Amino acid sequence: MNDEKPVALAKISWLDPATGENKELVLMEGATVSIGRSESNDIYIPERHVSRRHAIINYRDGIFMIADLGSANGVFVNDQKLTDPFPLAGGDMIRLFVPELRFAAVVSDEEQAEASRTGTLVVPASVEGRAQLEVTAGAQEGAEFALVNEQMIVGRATANATWDISLQDRAVSRPHARLEHNAESNDWAIIDLGSANGTLVNGIVLTPERPYVLNDGDVLTLGETMMLFRRNG
Repeated sequence: MNDEKPVALAKISWLDPATGENKELVLMEGATVSIGRSESNDIYIPERHVSRRHAIINYRDGIFMIADLGSANGVFVNDQKLTDPFPLAGGDMIRLFVPELRFAAVVSDEEQAEASRTGTLVVPASVEGRAQLEVTAGAQEGAEFALVNEQMIVGRATANATWDISLQDRAVSRPHARLEHNAESNDWAIIDLGSANGTLVNGIVLTPERPYVLNDGDVLTLGETMMLFRRNG
């Protein structure tokens, strides 16, 4: 039995453009944070240059990574525009074209306690929820697909398509990829089915027929469609 106490590893601070209020979130180890103009984001920034789902920060292999979700105006870290997921370090400045956020890699016990009290502490996604994919860029931007079956086939939308998830994207194959559920761990894996243009997770092309176990906040690219995986959507 693991009795280790979860650790707060980072915090993100920004100025709310609507109210002028200083805001802050504290991130626990394993946390995922979405950023965008939609109120459903963890960091809600109502500013016209910010996309509905603009960026995602998730925890991978001991570090927090930030990725652009196909935003209209891009994501910049220390004034460098991102083309691939980027590892964040203490003091990094994140810019969403105009709005700025600061990433800090030190959190005091007092700050963690205050964040817990005020509801600004972000914890890892529960493994108990139902996973989903949300389209963040492409023809079906904003569409959400609940992963309700033990296997889910993804492919191009056609008149006679039988896929569980049909994408309106001519760069997507028929079929393109398969999602598989592990009932014991409640994990999901994605498998490329030898698609013409490949399946990417966090910018990395998957080897055909080799399963890749997904983490909360992973970014999937199939053809010209970008999707966000959430463990408990």
